[in-house]
Amino acid sequence: MASESVTLADVAAQAGVSKMTVSKVINRKPGLKDSTRERVMEVVEQLGYTVHASARALAGGRTETLGVLVPSLYSQYLSEIIRGVDRTALKAGMELLISTTRRSSGPRNTGRLAQGLVDGLLIVLPDPLALDESTLRSLPLPVVIIAPNTEEADDLPMFPTVDADHYTGARLAMDHLLSLGHRRIGLISRSGRMSHSLKRVSGYREGLLTAGIPLDPELEVEGDFTQKAGFDAARTLLNLRVPPTAIFAVNDVSAFGAIEAIKDHGLRVPEDISVIGFDDIPQASQVYPPLTTIRQPLLEMGAAGTRLLLALIQGVEAVTDRLIVPTELIVRSSTGPLAARPINPGTPPM
Repeated sequence: MASESVTLADVAAQAGVSKMTVSKVINRKPGLKDSTRERVMEVVEQLGYTVHASARALAGGRTETLGVLVPSLYSQYLSEIIRGVDRTALKAGMELLISTTRRSSGPRNTGRLAQGLVDGLLIVLPDPLALDESTLRSLPLPVVIIAPNTEEADDLPMFPTVDADHYTGARLAMDHLLSLGHRRIGLISRSGRMSHSLKRVSGYREGLLTAGIPLDPELEVEGDFTQKAGFDAARTLLNLRVPPTAIFAVNDVSAFGAIEAIKDHGLRVPEDISVIGFDDIPQASQVYPPLTTIRQPLLEMGAAGTRLLLALIQGVEAVTDRLIVPTELIVRSSTGPLAARPINPGTPPM
């Protein structure tokens, strides 16, 4: 079925709901279950249904809608950024149209958002998207990129970007651990060459070297930002002949896995080994022990990117092409002074 021939009734019939329900979902009205919204939006995407915002734009007005393109909707990291976007858009009287790049549909969804549905586009990139430079350059509307995590720092020079100071945040983490007396500090990073992880790894290494501590490659273990990978990486570190007395995980979710592995090893956090993360997602204050971490101002990043996009829509030139917001050390209970007794390596008894 051609997308231009798809009607509201077609979407309602396939989703098994009324036309009124479809209209409420599309216009972000309250009073519907999340499962209903998800089912309707799945059908909207499958059928290629296009809301008539483009007709409204052609009539001479704006859509009063901002597009937001994210890798997924199942991440506390992304949710916090979107909350910052939503708060700022609401104050400006703007609606949001959120789409994802799941199932390799990034280029298709980007093109759809650019076809008169929105006045500007925010692309949130904690992971690289399947969007090439030509696709981005061809967009006929203002674009701002939040948290660009590309392989090279200057991959996206054609758009304004908003990001956190990852290197300084990592130095803050290392300075904190070093101040507690730790000198053998393990690192759980991310495999590949994504800029966020590379900057945090650089901060880890520079922190050690500045303190006069030589780098030890066996203390650096790669993961993939997931809790399971954090667990596996921490087990590798704990099974070294001389285990670390502290672990710096380059994201909070990996740190959660590390804490789980330490407990599984029969050790205590922070009495036997300290753990520090990075991001300060909401769950960081809810785990046990509460996680010491580096706070990325995710809400402010979303808000700052939105303010920048709103200015571009109004024809105001961006003051800077790259806005870097500061990170902050948040000390909780997962870090403590260097333990007096050494950690026993090896797998704990069954």
